[in-house]
Amino acid sequence: MSAVLDVARIKRDFPILRREVAGKRLVYLDSASSSQKPESVLAAMDDCYRNYYANIHRGVYTIAEESTAAFEAARARVASFINAPKSRDVVFVRNATEAINLVAYSWGRANLHEGDVVVLSHMEHHANVVPWHILAAERGIELRWIPMTADYQLDLTDLDRLLDGASLLGISAMSNVLGTINDIRFLADAAHARDALVLVDACQFVPHAPTDVQAWDADFVAFSAHKMLGPSGIGALWGREELLDAMPPFLGGGEMIRDVRLDGFTTNELPWKFEAGTQAIAEAVGFAAAIDYLEQLGMPAVREHEMRLTRYMLDGLREHFPDSLKVYGPLDISVRGGAVSFLFDGIHAHDVSQVLDGDAVCVRAGHHCAKPLMRELGVPATTRASTYVYNDEADVDALVESLGRAQQFFTG
Repeated sequence: MSAVLDVARIKRDFPILRREVAGKRLVYLDSASSSQKPESVLAAMDDCYRNYYANIHRGVYTIAEESTAAFEAARARVASFINAPKSRDVVFVRNATEAINLVAYSWGRANLHEGDVVVLSHMEHHANVVPWHILAAERGIELRWIPMTADYQLDLTDLDRLLDGASLLGISAMSNVLGTINDIRFLADAAHARDALVLVDACQFVPHAPTDVQAWDADFVAFSAHKMLGPSGIGALWGREELLDAMPPFLGGGEMIRDVRLDGFTTNELPWKFEAGTQAIAEAVGFAAAIDYLEQLGMPAVREHEMRLTRYMLDGLREHFPDSLKVYGPLDISVRGGAVSFLFDGIHAHDVSQVLDGDAVCVRAGHHCAKPLMRELGVPATTRASTYVYNDEADVDALVESLGRAQQFFTG
């Protein structure tokens, strides 16, 4: 059994949680959008800038070598965290969106032609939809869509037909709106049986549960540091070595070059082939510090904490608003994460969020960069409360109390 998180102690590690907004304790329930940062991450980045910052892979002086070593050590930490077989298969990118675009631009343009098929799902957010729409318009590829069941999980009834002749399945490991966790290994086996590759958008999964890309048997996995206690501006794409080796570069210049001549150029080896220009050096250091923090907590404990708190939130919402509030997502916590989307009957999500802000309760309201999903749900927007390691039952209670005031304000 995993250790129980000491949330009171964890809260003290996050300086932003000490502040007040409008004289009230800050309650941050928007970690699915971006998480807060602990002192250790802030200190690691500060130390980099103060003591050994220099450009990487270029200088032969002491601090340049120290900076390069820290950057590559961060890559090794990321690889270990997701059980990647080699650190050279981890490419630093700006975020998961750039990672997915890299796959679509590089692998997609090298391998997809008119009539080829890419399979997505109705749960995907825009970053795993728009790059494929661009390729569809440019190359004439076909997009197919896995629908949802009534309880907000993938409807796999017709999976064999959807994957028939497909070149790639692009799928979210955990929905940023519904919280639904998808069975990646099952989907990967089904896709590989039909010779399709598997791209996993793991942005919402990696921060919240143990991740093993080898156990998933995925081909590409994308995620961002800023959703897992790390800084914004850096993320990672893991890919199978043979696939990354065969792919053309994404951007040109900087470290991705081995040689440039008047008649052409040759690219660097992995992973630098995909890392053009000066990289996010201090951010990589912060990324590694965030992983250190999460591993000290223990990812099984992080997952158990999220399940307990999600159960507490779902019970609280249903108990206090049994007829007026609808939750969009599975009610079974074993198949969902801590992103809980809901809607009051007759009250717009933005209005709810504005009242909550008056109580210093931070949630997200809107389409959550998932307009196709909103259309499937038949709503323009939802309110989303999402938890992380620094949230506890008191935060959920504050949410429920503030929602009660919002309901009273708009319905009398």
